[in-house]
Amino acid sequence: MSNPMVSIIVRTRNEERWIVACLSSVFNQDYKDIEVVIVDNNSTDKTIDKASKFGISNILYCENYKPGLALNLGIQEAKGKYIVCLSGHCIPVNEKWLKKLLDNFKDENVAGVYGRQEPLAFTSDSDKRDLSIIFGLDKKVQIKDCFFHNANSMLRRDVWEKVPFDEFVTNIEDRVWAREVLYKGYKIVYEPESSVYHYHGIHQDGDRERCRNVVKILEELNGGVDNTHLNVSPLNIVCIIPLRGDIQYLKEKPLISYTIESSLRSKYIKRTIVATDSIEVANMAKSLGAEVPFLREHSLSDDYIDIEHVLEYSMLKCESLGIFPDLLVSLEISFPFRSHNLIDNMIKQLVVKGLDTIIAVKPLVGSLWKEKEGVIALIEKGAIPRQYSDPTYLGLRGLCCVTHPGFIREGNLFGEKVGIFEVDNPFSHLEIRSEDDFVLAEKIAEMVNTL
Repeated sequence: MSNPMVSIIVRTRNEERWIVACLSSVFNQDYKDIEVVIVDNNSTDKTIDKASKFGISNILYCENYKPGLALNLGIQEAKGKYIVCLSGHCIPVNEKWLKKLLDNFKDENVAGVYGRQEPLAFTSDSDKRDLSIIFGLDKKVQIKDCFFHNANSMLRRDVWEKVPFDEFVTNIEDRVWAREVLYKGYKIVYEPESSVYHYHGIHQDGDRERCRNVVKILEELNGGVDNTHLNVSPLNIVCIIPLRGDIQYLKEKPLISYTIESSLRSKYIKRTIVATDSIEVANMAKSLGAEVPFLREHSLSDDYIDIEHVLEYSMLKCESLGIFPDLLVSLEISFPFRSHNLIDNMIKQLVVKGLDTIIAVKPLVGSLWKEKEGVIALIEKGAIPRQYSDPTYLGLRGLCCVTHPGFIREGNLFGEKVGIFEVDNPFSHLEIRSEDDFVLAEKIAEMVNTL
């Protein structure tokens, strides 16, 4: 006897940051008799482009969005005997998630099952508190309690046909539905072994200090928050190397080769793209293993054009060619001596900490001075012992910067939550711009290949 079809309805709105992780986990389930239906609420980012790379059965659009209306729309087009409701920013914890939900329907009196929701390490304290309190470790069978949550749930289609979701309420359509099915004599089950990672909470922030103390106790009781679920491997990480001007050489090697080699050495970067306006440079880059899917406009090589404009142009060109990065790594050829694990360590730190952007930096020690309109001003007193002064860093954006494409698309490289990656390798700091820089770099290259 074949397994029953399960239809997974994924509601989305601007979920490009999460949708790849979500769908990768969905399609990695042990239970394979599934279809996935996307119901999108007017996303303005690349959610649908990224979702389309998966085996999606149908993509629907809900114009006048209400949560119940979106779910009913998806279920009407679905074929499954059982229906999963999943938010596009929820990531099933493991490959048993779907089967654990389904097993509860051996009891024909069970109308719906909802699973556990776990916070991410960078979820706010108040949301960690709420998720930890509400979604516990003990399984529950509810005959009176109508709590139900459609971020991670499954229900019988035949029950939904009798009791569809309310299409007019602005929220808690799940609890309204659960109240009705309980009234009809069905049961609701909470299944803690079917869990998703969910960075949102279900309540608003309250007393932050009290919340922080509660979270600390809860995390100690539960063994802390695990970040190992944040799998970087499925992400489409693209490296863009902007380059203007002619080919330069360092120790008889093209200068660009050092940066291309660093990108190709990364175990996370899927594509290495050189953004140049020169056919000669393009041919050289291709021979070194990089891609040059387009030639950038010559006007972008003018001295007054900043890197943000070049990256925005390059990413939009990539997207027009069907290349949709989940993360964007920016490297410049003026930094030839990157340490071997620099790029991958920065990518992992960005993902684990939930950062918008991460940039390589060099710690600065000593007094710092700044000139403005002919006036020299001291901005950092080097006489203060370092352990007692605020840390100061020099940004090395060209050495490595990792960010999300949404910020580049908006002309903002950094976003709001910026992290730094302190680089202590003395050779990595060296930026080659002048003839003197090349002389020094030649001497370093004699000692090392690429660090």
